[in-house]
Amino acid sequence: MTDTAQAEQALPARQIIPPEELYAEELAFLAAYDSGPRPPGWRLTPRAVVTFITGSDGALALDDGRRLAVRRKFVGDRALVERCVVTLAGERGLLLVGEPGTAKSMLSELLAAAVSGTSALTVQGTAGTTEDQLKYGWNYALLLAQGPSPQALVPSPVLSGMRSGAIARVEEVTRCLPEVQDALISLLSERRIAVPELAGTPDAQAHAAPGFNVIATANLRDKGVSEMSAALKRRFNFETVGPIGDLDAELDLVRRQSQAAVARSGAEYQVDDAVLEALVTAFRDLRLGRSAEGWEVERPSTVMSTAEAVSVATALGLAAAYFPGDRDVLALLPGHLTGVVRKDDPADAARLLGYWDGAVRRRAEEGSRTWRTLWDLRPVLEG
Repeated sequence: MTDTAQAEQALPARQIIPPEELYAEELAFLAAYDSGPRPPGWRLTPRAVVTFITGSDGALALDDGRRLAVRRKFVGDRALVERCVVTLAGERGLLLVGEPGTAKSMLSELLAAAVSGTSALTVQGTAGTTEDQLKYGWNYALLLAQGPSPQALVPSPVLSGMRSGAIARVEEVTRCLPEVQDALISLLSERRIAVPELAGTPDAQAHAAPGFNVIATANLRDKGVSEMSAALKRRFNFETVGPIGDLDAELDLVRRQSQAAVARSGAEYQVDDAVLEALVTAFRDLRLGRSAEGWEVERPSTVMSTAEAVSVATALGLAAAYFPGDRDVLALLPGHLTGVVRKDDPADAARLLGYWDGAVRRRAEEGSRTWRTLWDLRPVLEG
């Protein structure tokens, strides 16, 4: 059993465990392992933060003989992670942008957990997000009973991060209305929040403690929903999180995450590597508009993300576990692909059919057993 699996068993039953709890052993080990310079308020050194996220090359050793191999958690460019860490160390806001399903939120969680020991100080951006959720609100019972007071003030996750010197996260910032986004401008530049209701008291302004910063995420598909102002953009360093470039790395990630999801349901994982490879290959072909062999593929309008591939692999694993022997798992793949492709535009079903008549057929003709089976399943797409 892996250390991560043991940690999951030891913790209370939850569908998703925060990274600061799931990887508590690694975080404690890295804090002892790397005693180099740390920015004020940081739990780990910048180098240890990068190692926590991208993994170590083999086991690391402490002076007391303890050894630990830090697992890779984010499948992406190490240089990207290093730039993110440098941005946070320089007290600049960090904005992670990219297509849906490229692990922007996961990267922000890992960064916050490694730097501050918590990823929980989060505001979820929506059209209904208010300025209070970025600054502060009030306990109205106390407010009516005793008037404005520090005890009646309800801090936002951002204000809590300022007070404790921790990273605050704002998810999908471009889905917030422009006037709500603008609340971040003074917060990021002046590093304080004014509380005019408490004017004349020591609590009239809340100042950021060392270590405080903001990581925001934005979906490129939502560009223009609530376009960020030039003033707010200048407060952030932008980093683009792209799709996984390497087939083997993406295949490994899809396998691990779908296995973990099926294991949480108490079922046995029964999707073999040939099915997973066909799944990931199809996603990559449709995402890139070109097959691994160089054949042109018409791209659907929907995003064929790694996260969607994990979802399909998990569905295949659960179908195999809960309906054993009903049908070959590979036979379920065309139906699931159709469901993904049709999410944004039903006309994309024709593009998927074109992919079958092109890349799938040619691979079948070259003798691949897996792709020959998929080609024989073409009628499913016409259903």
